[in-house]
Order: sequence, then structure tokens, then C-alpha cells
Amino acid sequence: MKKRLIIVANRLPVKVTQIDPFTLQESEGGLATGLNSLDTNYEKHWIGWPGVYAKNRKERSIILEALKKKNIHPVFLSRQQVELFYEGYCNGTLWPLFHYFYVYTVYNEKYYSVYQEVNRLFLEKVLEVAREGDILWIHDYHLLILPGMIREKWKNASIGFFLHIPFPSYELFRFLPERKEILRGLLGADLVGFHTYDYMRHFQSTVYRILGYEFKLNEMIIDSRMVRINSFPMGIKFEKFYHSSENEKVISYIKEFRSTYGNQKFILSVDRLDYSKGILNRLEGFELFLEKNPEYRGQISLLIIVVPSRTNVEQYRKLKNRIDQLIGKINGKYSTIDWVPIFYFFRSFDFEQLCAIYYISEIALVTPLRDGMNLIAKEFIATKKDTPGVLILSEMAGSAIELKSSIIINPNNVNEIANAILTACRMTDEEKYDHIKKLQERVRSQNVDKWANDFISELEDIAEKNLKIQEKEINQKETDKIRDLYKKSKQRLIILDYDGTLVPFNADPKLAIPSEKILKTIKKLVDDSSNTIIINSGRKKDFLDKYFTESKVILISEHGSFLRINGIWENFLKQDSDPGWKEEILPILNKITDKTPGSMIEEKESGLVWHYRNTDKWLAELRETQLMNMLVYHCTKNNLSLMKGNKVIEIKVSGSNKGIAITRFIEMKKWDFIMAIGDDVTDEDMFDVLPDYALSIKIGQFSENARYTLRSPQKAVEFLEILSESEI
Repeated sequence: MKKRLIIVANRLPVKVTQIDPFTLQESEGGLATGLNSLDTNYEKHWIGWPGVYAKNRKERSIILEALKKKNIHPVFLSRQQVELFYEGYCNGTLWPLFHYFYVYTVYNEKYYSVYQEVNRLFLEKVLEVAREGDILWIHDYHLLILPGMIREKWKNASIGFFLHIPFPSYELFRFLPERKEILRGLLGADLVGFHTYDYMRHFQSTVYRILGYEFKLNEMIIDSRMVRINSFPMGIKFEKFYHSSENEKVISYIKEFRSTYGNQKFILSVDRLDYSKGILNRLEGFELFLEKNPEYRGQISLLIIVVPSRTNVEQYRKLKNRIDQLIGKINGKYSTIDWVPIFYFFRSFDFEQLCAIYYISEIALVTPLRDGMNLIAKEFIATKKDTPGVLILSEMAGSAIELKSSIIINPNNVNEIANAILTACRMTDEEKYDHIKKLQERVRSQNVDKWANDFISELEDIAEKNLKIQEKEINQKETDKIRDLYKKSKQRLIILDYDGTLVPFNADPKLAIPSEKILKTIKKLVDDSSNTIIINSGRKKDFLDKYFTESKVILISEHGSFLRINGIWENFLKQDSDPGWKEEILPILNKITDKTPGSMIEEKESGLVWHYRNTDKWLAELRETQLMNMLVYHCTKNNLSLMKGNKVIEIKVSGSNKGIAITRFIEMKKWDFIMAIGDDVTDEDMFDVLPDYALSIKIGQFSENARYTLRSPQKAVEFLEILSESEI
């Protein structure tokens, strides 16, 4: 039986053009064609707006019945909802902001209210259609908060989200009044996909700065669930475009165009009417090219296609007027009796016509001011099966990261555009063939089928990992099981980390002190004669002494450097180490600390610790790398250990760690119950030396080494409290 894939998008793969009699128009959109490759592996269902306003229950019923046969499930929206949701929040607020046109961004509380309302309608349809085991794939900026809504209702759902436009930098995104709600909505997905690593990096930074959540590489655990972010550059149906020149209709259009225009050479520009596309800059660049290079007048023309879009919006009407005026100016200035500089079409072309235009054009001018990917560039490349071609591409297009061998320009620099056109014109046919073949290799391999399959494959991988995380989490059933083992055992060894395990991290480590509940729970555990309790911490001796006064508690401080047993401290440090090493290291730490606001140095007997919990994430990562590089030589020379912990770098005398420190206790008796709880990288050393039957528990993060996980220090203390109250 096939798996079911539920695709949720504002646009359906079809558009209802008439209700009675019922007629449909197939979509040629990249998303609809891109997901065809999954046909053989999945039973696909679509959820989205049908593109028509159903006036009554009868019309809705007609649409529902007709689309149900195609596994399409419409979400019905009123005219006002579409106006405020789509035209309002989506295209009046999100679109300009995400494309770096901040001055065009409109903030209106009503827009966001209806945006929420429409996302809830999509939620209702998802809950109606989807069932256990389905994969949900949500698309684009129209449904940013939908993943979080689904997660609230369906905790174990497998949810992917892909953003088809750029994700802006934190400095822009922070302007959104609903910024937290949108980020939390996106984090409801298990996998959030972007076209490029730049957008992914912006998202990661924004989540940290606004919500305080931190990714480790490209993953994080939130509510016992892994969220992963990654880039998936969208492609096209390469073979469809590559072989289009063999299509009879395309061949006839090619003949027609050549009959009309003769040997005229073309620079092609194809875009939807939008301020993000850089159409005016492109025209100015072409005008400058003609001005500076008069020898090319009469030889090459710009063929510009502008597809009508949102002509009811004032900004778009103004843009259309400026385009018309500029084209009129250029044609009026440079036209001759037998040559026109610019051929201008304000309409859309069907697939066959467009492929013919791609085929006859020698140069493609693709210069958006900001674009998520830009598939026009890839379509042009693919269509040039046996004809020369050159791609001039904006560095602001997502596809520029892949298509590096094209002529890359800054779209805001009209001189660069003009010079790029000149470079392309001067290339020989052989150079043009070589240019296009290199680009085709990339476009062929990174096609839309690969995009879709890569995303779903990664989403399924995360689903497996989340299943493991859920299996490792100590639920009520596992709590009862561990408590039974605890009650039946007679010789118990319980090892506890301190920071991040018994107490949450604090901006000021001095304030991360144990609560009365923690101390009371530890006392109960210690008072049981069957228990040996060890607190294995990176803290100093005096701190642990101050709060854990009960002498029966064994204390290990500074990551295994010192041991307190029966109230007396022992030194595990190598006695032959040169104490002068601190004088060598401290100046380095001081230098970095001076340049890093929020960081601090802690001095211990066994070493030095650089804390950077309160430092800006970007700066912390930079300084962390710098400091590690600066310390490697000095630590090697002095036989010191250099350790990265949770927002700390620690330099200490070699020869001890948390694992080595507890080894002697593990070997001391024939324990019938061993349990270790920790949250940090340093606690992995402890987990590594435990016998197979021991219970290892990681706090807050998934660990391959640990058998179980708990969400937080609070959950850890509650769990210990349950054990301490067990009746033996």
C-alpha cells in the first residue's frame, strides 16, 4: 500500500474556471509539475484554494465532488478573505518584507487576523483529510503558521515546510509585529526547507535572536522533537525543456519567429510584473549598452516579456507606467526604419511559444533585485539543446549560487549590466556553446525531481529520528519500569551532573543555585542506605561544599579533578604539572574577553573557564573559533586539555574527566542499579564508561550514547523525586 503525501499550498495543481458546467484548467506551476515525480511512490492528495468563489452550498458540492476524484480537497474562501489574506497580509506585508522592499511593507492588524483565520481553515481541512502515517508537506509564505497549528492538534504528525521565496535577514524580519508567532508556526514543522544556505542561515539567526532557540549545526530539539533546516535548490523538468525543440508546435513557432524577425539577434527578458524583478534597472542597463556601444545598434534587440500581475495595486500600476515610458523613450531615441531596440510584450505566453523564444534568443538577461530561486534562468539554459546561449544573472537570485559559471552581475549597477551585455555579445559561438553546456550539467542534475525526492527523503529520515527520540523519552510507562528496577535493587549508584541537569542554566552562574526541592530530594536519596549518590560537576569545590553539606553525598568537582568522599577532598590532578601555565593562558583569555561583551573568565584550581552564555550568538561563534585556534599551541605545549562545553571553553590540567572520575566507583561494587544523568558534552564521557545495564539519561538533547532523555532540569528533578518516594 502506498504512503499518502498530503500537499498543502495556496495554489492547487488545477484551477476551477467555471462551476456549472464544471471546467478545470491544469496548472503549469513549478510546484505542480515538480511533484509528479513522486507519483509512483506516494498516493498524493492536494489541499488548497480552488481559485473560484463558490456562492452557495450547491456550488461547493459540485466542486467537492468533481475534485474528490483527483484527490484534491478545496479550501473555500470568501472574496473578502482572499482580499485581506492574499492581497493584504501575503502580498502587502510578507512579500515586500521578505524581498527587502521594506518601504512597501503594509502593517494592518486586520490583515494578520484574516491570515490566521485562513490558516485555521486550512488546518480544518488537513485534520479532515489526513490520517495517521501520512506525510504533510506545506508550501510557502501563505501558510507560515499552519505547521504550528497542526502540531498543537497532532503531536506526532510528520510535517515538512518549504519556503519558495527568500527568508530575510534578522534585521528586516524583526520589524514584523507577529514575528514570534510566525517563527513558532514554522518550528511546528520537522523539516523547514529553503532554496539556499543564505536563507537557511538568516532563519537560524532569526530564531535564535527572537525566540532564543539555538540550532546545533542545522538541528535542534524542541518539545522532545527534532527540527531540522536545510537547503533544497528547486529545479525544473530539464528533459521537458531540453527536448522541447523537437516538439512540432515549438518547431512551427521557431519557424514563425524567424520568418518574422529574420536573422535578428535577441536578448531575452521574461518576468512577472513585480518591483522585485529589477525590470527598470535592466532597461536602463540595456539603454547604457546602446549608448556606449553604437556598433551594436541594428544588430541586437531586447525582447522583453512582462506577464501582467496585480495591476489593481497602485505600486504595480506605477511600475507598469514607468516600464512603458522607459521602453518608449529608448525606442524613440534609437529606432531606425529597419530596426527596433526593444520588442515589448505585456502578456503571458504558453509553454510552446516560450520554449521557441528561449531557443531563438542568444542571451538571457535575468536581473532580479531579489528572488527566491528564479526558474526562468534554468528554463533558458535547458532549452538551448543545440544552439549557443549566454546567461547574465543577478547575484541576488537564489539560482546564482548554483549557476556560478554564468555572467554574474549586481542588478543595482547599470554599468555592470551594460558591460555584461557587451561581454556576452563579444563571445564566439564556440564560447557560448561551452558556456551553456557547463550550465546545463548543473541544471540537469539538480532538477525538480531531485528537489522533491530529496526533501521527502530527508523528511522521512527525521521522522525516524523523532521516533527514536520519542522512544528514548521517559514517559509514564518508562518511569514505572525504572521505578520497579529501583525498588528491586539493593546496591544503587546514582550519578548526577549539576548545571543543566539539576538546575537550569543562568546568565550568572552564581545564581544557578539548588532549590529546596532539589536539596530535599537529594537528602531522601542519600538517606536510603542502598544508595550511593555522586554529584559529578564542573563546579568548584567551595560551591558544591556550600550547598551539598550532607557528607554522605560524594562530590566530584571541576570535571573529575577533585573528589569529596566522607567529607574529605582528594586531588586527582597530576602533581608534576607546572602551575605557571595559567600566567601564559590568562592574557589570551583577557584579550578575547575585552572584545566580547557578555563573556567572563572563571578561575578554578584545575583550570580556567571562558563563559560566553550572555554573548551575541554570531560574535560568540567567531570568538569561540578564534580562542580555540589561539589556545591549541599553548595547551599542547603545556599538556593541557582544551574542552568545549555548553557555552564555555575550559582549559585544564590533563588526566581527568567525568568518565575517569566515576570509573573507580563503578568498579567498587557489584551494583544492581546504576543511573547517570547529564546534559553536556562532558557528560558523554560519563555515559561512555557505564556498563551495558546502566541507565543513562540525557537532559534536553538527543544523545546516541544515552538510553533515555528528559526534556529539562525540572523534569529530571521530578523524576528523581518519584524515585526518592518509592516504597521499598
